[in-house]
Amino acid sequence: MNDILKHPLAMDGKDPSNLRGDVISPERYYSKEWMQKEWDHLWTKIWHIAGREQQLPEPGDYIVHDFMHESVIIARQKDGSLKGFYNACGHRAQRLVWGDRGSQESWFCPYHGWRWDIDGALLDGCDRDDYPEDPVGKIRLIEVRVDTWAGLVWYTMDDEAPDLMTYLAPTPEIYKNHQFEKTVRVDWLRVALDCNWKFWSDNFNESYHTRTVHPQVPPIIDQDHFTSRYEMFPMGHNRIIQMGRPSLRDRLPDGEPDPFDAQLRAWDIDPDQYPDFETRAIQGWLDLKAAKKRLWKEKGYLHYEHLDDEDLTESPFGVLFPNIAIAPGSDSFLVWKWEPHPTDPEKCFFEQWTMAYPIAGQEEFVNRTAVNPLQLTEAELDFREYGTGESMEGYSDQVVVQDMTLTAGQRAGWRSRGYQEPYMADQETRVRRFHEVLHDYLADNPPGR
Repeated sequence: MNDILKHPLAMDGKDPSNLRGDVISPERYYSKEWMQKEWDHLWTKIWHIAGREQQLPEPGDYIVHDFMHESVIIARQKDGSLKGFYNACGHRAQRLVWGDRGSQESWFCPYHGWRWDIDGALLDGCDRDDYPEDPVGKIRLIEVRVDTWAGLVWYTMDDEAPDLMTYLAPTPEIYKNHQFEKTVRVDWLRVALDCNWKFWSDNFNESYHTRTVHPQVPPIIDQDHFTSRYEMFPMGHNRIIQMGRPSLRDRLPDGEPDPFDAQLRAWDIDPDQYPDFETRAIQGWLDLKAAKKRLWKEKGYLHYEHLDDEDLTESPFGVLFPNIAIAPGSDSFLVWKWEPHPTDPEKCFFEQWTMAYPIAGQEEFVNRTAVNPLQLTEAELDFREYGTGESMEGYSDQVVVQDMTLTAGQRAGWRSRGYQEPYMADQETRVRRFHEVLHDYLADNPPGR
């Protein structure tokens, strides 16, 4: 791993000397004042994911993204482009569209009958002769900026924000050989939770908790801090790259099926040929790379065409500041996003999008850290209230559900007089970096401005 060239923008994500050492005050996890500052200085300045391009195949198709105090409509235009608008009538503010998606030739205001074209122009309204000037041709819905990357539809409420590619840099460049737009969303989970949204930012910015919370992962992905590569980038994003082989310090009990063996067999490699665990983990990992490079076309993995050694086997995990995580694997593209509750700083919404590449002859997909197969068809939204966890039936094999079991304890601990300031390991450097970039936004000094 150490001989792989880092991106020139990458800072060492395990080096605390790259930090200022800002205090991480507990009230940020429960204070309404903090919540208001985040709305004023963070959420209205960043790029948000509204949905996927596949949801908008035809002119008139639209998706709706509700975020705290705002709702945004993004619609496919007659010329094939995308435009986004605040979901509010330009006459007297009535919401135009309910639900999360649909298809219409125009939007009709149910209050006073104004009709709006999907390009934002006012088409008609009642009693147009009763205005000093006919509003048709003069009034438009207020737009938001829209762009796409990775088959995802993004928007920002800030006219002064950097363009999307600059905002995401260098992530699009790093993953330029992937074909994310070809994936199928085989699972779409949204969960309401009783915790501040930053629980997820803290949680996903470190893998220190994995051995404790996700013991099924190290036998599949080597998450040891001394073998992983940690990177931080100027715009506040970061990633960790972990090797797609078993950790050498984690052993499954004798007789328990080994998921790494299943990966080897899927690529015509006999795991029993290796004399011991260490050889199987290291040489098997190298043999897996070679087999994927040799057999990808024969086995129908056409999206492997431009992937390199690291892309083919490793487990990269990136956090796009402030509230999006991506896992761009060779066989899947997982996206997570977490968003604040509109009024309660101790509640949030969490989404997991499991997206897989369709392979000829395959009807199911199993994520490598899960066990339950998923049909290779587009999934509908599955919304759940977490409560005390009983609602998560069917998701017991998902690592994020294990994370959810921690939210009640974190919510209580943040308010305890016994908690003052975190004491972090070097591998938690990215957590501190997240809070420092958050402080920059709240001080009206975001990166890239």
